[in-house]
Amino acid sequence: MKKRISLIALSCLLSSLIMAQDENQVPVRTKIENGVVEGFHDAKTDLYMYLGIPFAKPPVGELRWKAPQPVDNWDGILETKKFRLRPVQIDIWGEMNSRSDDMDEDCLYLNVWTPAQKGKEKLPVLVYIYGGGFVCGDGAEPRYDGASMAQKGMVTLTMNYRLNVFGFFAHPELSAEASYKASGNYGLLDQAAALKWVQKNIAAFGGDPEKVTIAGESAGSISVSAHMASPLSRDLIAGAIGESGATIYSTEDLFFLEDAEKEGVEFAKKYGYSTLKELRALSTEELLDIYVQSGRFGFPICIDGYFFPKTLVEIFKAGEQAKIPLLLGWNSAEIDGLDFTKGPFIKEVYINKVKEIYPENFEAVLKFYPYGSEREIELSATALASDRFMGYSTWKWFDLHRKNSSQPVYRYLFDRPKPPLKDRTLTSGLAGGTKKKDENTSPPRKPVGAAHAHEIEYCMGNLYLAPEFAWEEEDYIVSKTMQGYFSNFILKGNPNGVNLPEWPAAEVDDATPPVMLLNVESKTIDAKNDDRYLFWDRIYGHD
Repeated sequence: MKKRISLIALSCLLSSLIMAQDENQVPVRTKIENGVVEGFHDAKTDLYMYLGIPFAKPPVGELRWKAPQPVDNWDGILETKKFRLRPVQIDIWGEMNSRSDDMDEDCLYLNVWTPAQKGKEKLPVLVYIYGGGFVCGDGAEPRYDGASMAQKGMVTLTMNYRLNVFGFFAHPELSAEASYKASGNYGLLDQAAALKWVQKNIAAFGGDPEKVTIAGESAGSISVSAHMASPLSRDLIAGAIGESGATIYSTEDLFFLEDAEKEGVEFAKKYGYSTLKELRALSTEELLDIYVQSGRFGFPICIDGYFFPKTLVEIFKAGEQAKIPLLLGWNSAEIDGLDFTKGPFIKEVYINKVKEIYPENFEAVLKFYPYGSEREIELSATALASDRFMGYSTWKWFDLHRKNSSQPVYRYLFDRPKPPLKDRTLTSGLAGGTKKKDENTSPPRKPVGAAHAHEIEYCMGNLYLAPEFAWEEEDYIVSKTMQGYFSNFILKGNPNGVNLPEWPAAEVDDATPPVMLLNVESKTIDAKNDDRYLFWDRIYGHD
């Protein structure tokens, strides 16, 4: 009888332990530069998670619109078991489904997922930078969750950075008070501060500071290209992955510090604020309110003479960028062709729109994006809209690095459209958010390719964290392949591995470099349309 009672007691004890583990309640502690953090061991994934670690002081009060400052040391144990506050933002593209409780200017926190048990393993590290146009998003979104990648044998991090008016506002008074005599680009400086934190602290989580790969999508990809170029961060990274986007603009769209400062002054004066003191005295809600009233889409990244001493194109052409392996690409239908035509896919509408936007070069544009049939117009309008949006800039980044570095460059084209949402009352937004349909929502059309941001859940192995989509078996096949390539690249600097189609690096002078077409049957193809990117090179003044 006593033996039976003992077995029952043991069974109850084991059940309670398992329940505690399932609820992520098994504490683990790690000593880092500023003190001891307490995270948890997750039994389901067998990973150690530390969520909401501060990597800089809260940028509030007098620290609003200042470069991130080192975090103060703390006494005792800092609990890091939940996502902290996300950056202040509005839902431009629908609900981004963050797992943080709220938003605040006090947002500079990062999250760590690690399989390391002893803290001495020296595993490769992935730092993933979220997208959202530098106006929304955060490191707690499920699609960026680091668990699946960490299970491949790496330490994975996400971080927050300041956005919109809080992260990229420039002003002459701000430049005057800064030791580096510039302003704006605070969101990028936040990211650089997180990378410096990684160098100092990642070994405590079993990571190797000499094997840090940065990756990101859209604004995150633009950020990755920026860190490869910036003297503040290019020595902190060993590899880079870019998904749709680079800090490359036409010469007419470039913003230098004085341009950004002028925009800041005009913005402030429009709402009756002539001094920096008045602007800093505004509450978070008041500042967000006037930003929303302005109707602006954020504030521009600028060539500030500090984070960016010169343009990214100039830096790469001079061979001054981080000389590291690079994997990058974009999606086959980044933007719907209707975004360009603003009307039906018929010759008259398409040709007139091309003439309107490119009056001096419309014949050449029509040559590269032809219009023989309604279907061809749909494909051409989609390709043109996508190249204008993300395709060209990402291609230029690819071309610059392969020609000005001896490191391998791998290029992909993602071609798997996301399945529909299970809830047919919802529709998808551009950056991955969802929102309720209304009378202005266009009826769904059969996609001609993969739209912007559609690849994120696939490459991060996070389909299971987006149950709102009707995933099919083929989607899991694509995810296994894409995540396999990405994880191999992070682990060893080369995407190739067992049971994956061969993915060759691009040669310097190859006019039709290899492109990994990512779909249910992934395969390497020769680039077919790079001549049109050479055309844009001339138009944008980068040739």
